[in-house]
Amino acid sequence: MIVKNKFIFDLDGTITKIETLPLLAKELNLFEEIKILTDLTLCGKISFEQSFKLRYFILKNIPPKKILEIMETVEFDEEISNFIRENKKFCSIVTGNLDFWIEPMTKKLGCEVFSSQSSLDENKIPFLTKILNKAETVREIKKTSDKIISVGDGFNDIQMFNESDISIAYGGVHELSDKVLNAADYFFDDGKNLCSFLKNFVPR
Repeated sequence: MIVKNKFIFDLDGTITKIETLPLLAKELNLFEEIKILTDLTLCGKISFEQSFKLRYFILKNIPPKKILEIMETVEFDEEISNFIRENKKFCSIVTGNLDFWIEPMTKKLGCEVFSSQSSLDENKIPFLTKILNKAETVREIKKTSDKIISVGDGFNDIQMFNESDISIAYGGVHELSDKVLNAADYFFDDGKNLCSFLKNFVPR
């Protein structure tokens, strides 16, 4: 089925009001270290693939049950999350975060999700099998959509901006890098204003 318009959202720092990997790192007393690594990734100083592999190998030492408990408590931007729930058949989450880790959050939103992939070992610890490429993912989504409207906040989101018809840099959580701002067609720093704009493109 061809969908007239499709909205694609990054997860961390776009839908969520906090970056989740530094939050998890508190369990290992490594919040500041992971936050620095995350910030460097957001501004493009470190590639997402390199950064995520390193963060994964650190954070996988947290018991899986504890990770899911923490992720269950993550707060969403109310306006953005409500927009997604109300228009879930037109919305997709495209995130480099790990499928197992983000499940407590994404199941609350009810829309299509694309993420980095894992398989569980005998102790139910997720083993990283594939890091999501946002450009490739958007190209696949475009096959069943007339127009792509993407929303993100990090350097890694430039990949999906470049494949989208309309790209939006969202600075509700982070101060955005110039590279992200220059790659986007629009900029919003408030969820209410962002969603008011997005409603113009909801298929009728």
